[in-house]
Amino acid sequence: MFVFLLSSAFALDNGLGLTPPMGWMAWEQFKCQTDCTKYPEDCISERLFVDMIDRIAEDGWLEAGYEYVNIDDCWMGKGRDVNGELYPDQARFPHNITWLSRYAHSKGVKLGIYNDFGTLTCGGYTGSEGYLLTDAKTFAKWEVDMLKMDGCYSELLNQRDGYPAMTHFLNKTGRPIMYSCSWPAYDSSMDYSPLPEHCNLWRNYGDITSTWPVVHAVIDKWGNTPEWAQYAGPGHWNDPDQLMIGLKNGQITEIEGETQMAIWSIVAAPLIMS
Repeated sequence: MFVFLLSSAFALDNGLGLTPPMGWMAWEQFKCQTDCTKYPEDCISERLFVDMIDRIAEDGWLEAGYEYVNIDDCWMGKGRDVNGELYPDQARFPHNITWLSRYAHSKGVKLGIYNDFGTLTCGGYTGSEGYLLTDAKTFAKWEVDMLKMDGCYSELLNQRDGYPAMTHFLNKTGRPIMYSCSWPAYDSSMDYSPLPEHCNLWRNYGDITSTWPVVHAVIDKWGNTPEWAQYAGPGHWNDPDQLMIGLKNGQITEIEGETQMAIWSIVAAPLIMS
């Protein structure tokens, strides 16, 4: 009985992800570019995300189902504020994240954000270790719609508690927030059975890049891991990472892009452009 109650208390309860999420994420195209003086149109900033929200809303993507615009790493200021909360870099996000999420919502678009379970993010910004409840409340206060939780600078043993703990804290906020876990990307030998009750989607493998050998390696890994299919379904999806189609300076040919799109569709993957 105790085990049942504990499982029920920590199971994700947001009603989201009944189909694989679709949208756009900054990482593969823009990485951790923070020099807005030299690269005003390509830096991780409010300006970039307003532009992408407009493109999703105005260029037909929203009607096709691409509804999320997701901030990835390197959006933060350094450290935490006097309340122990994360905050965006004020020069690059002068109106703060709540303003940006409300701008997205005014266009019918949903806003996603990034954190990391460890002491630091992969880009060296402030991690969430020891602050999961605080950060869950912060993201809910900012009215975001998706959270990607990475796993750099953290121990695998701690991740086994940390990812489900964030599930619990997101539930407690009362705001439906799509939860993307990087859990199995860091623990390739983990038991997948806990994933569907704790995460809406989960990264299965290392970072993809816009070269065919890397995309092919991801496809090959999936083709040789058929047991992953049993864990996918409404509300919980395997995630082989972003689409590499159409990237500026990308090295994916048209037929290679068509191949990736076909395979991602066959495996019921999230379709997240960059």
